[in-house]
Amino acid sequence: MDIKTRTIITLVGSFLLFTFGTFRIIIESLSSTSLFVAYIFAITGFIGIIANSSKLRKIR
Repeated sequence: MDIKTRTIITLVGSFLLFTFGTFRIIIESLSSTSLFVAYIFAITGFIGIIANSSKLRKIR
C-alpha cells in the first residue's frame, strides 16, 4: 500500500470520527461522560482532517 492510499484512508477515518463526534454533540441526548467522549472524537477527528489533508497536498 503506497503512502497516498494510506493517507486517503486515514483522512476518511478522521472525517468519520469528526462526523460521529459532531453528530453526538448536536443531538445532546447524552450523559456528561458520553458528551465528553463526543467532544474528544470531534476534536481529534478535526485535527486528523487538517493533518492528513495537508499531508495529502504535499504528496500530490
